[in-house]
Amino acid sequence: MGLVLFIFLFILSTFIYFELKEIKLLNRVTGIRRGTKSERKLVVKLLKHGVPEQTIFHDLYIEIGKSRYCQIDLVVATRTGIIVFEVKEYNGWIFGNSYRKQWIQILAYGNVKHRFYNPIMQNEKHIQHLRKKLPQFEKVPFYSVIVFYGNCEFKNDINVPNKTYIVYSKDVLNVVKMINENEQAKYQNKREVVELFKKGALNGKERRIRNEHIRNIRSLMDARNIN
Repeated sequence: MGLVLFIFLFILSTFIYFELKEIKLLNRVTGIRRGTKSERKLVVKLLKHGVPEQTIFHDLYIEIGKSRYCQIDLVVATRTGIIVFEVKEYNGWIFGNSYRKQWIQILAYGNVKHRFYNPIMQNEKHIQHLRKKLPQFEKVPFYSVIVFYGNCEFKNDINVPNKTYIVYSKDVLNVVKMINENEQAKYQNKREVVELFKKGALNGKERRIRNEHIRNIRSLMDARNIN
């Protein structure tokens, strides 16, 4: 009985140690309650594999108009350009294409179907909003990376646009490595870029901004339902 208790306590203490270690790592970039669990996992993964913490920006709210914001899951500013991540978590089969507004998630062997907005289009809008923020972004490459967590499987070929990647979470580091092998981006003012993303991340801490963003999304959804 004593040996069993010892093993249990050892496993528990080891688990707590690594959990606290990851939380400490995460806190260098973001908070333990910011974004989704999958987003936070991605932040930790990037940090563990050498992506500098000062280049990672999580849960950004970029102002795009009066009391209007664009929420972006994750941005990494690299020497070869800006990587904009959209993080999804789905199980089951996924059907979609770059030109269809709605993708389909199928569960229970076809008995349950859910539709969700095309993440390629979603992230492309994020990039469009970012490009408008700084004139220098006209000459800086942007890369769209949609990362799927969960036990899901793509069931058809997806015609992915240039500089766009759709990957399972286990493959995301390979994509980041591939992007970093491109030519160096021509930034005019790196500090200006960092300040923009810092401001976006700070906006995400403001409850007023988050609530306003949620209200705007609900209003947009209601308008779509009416039409």
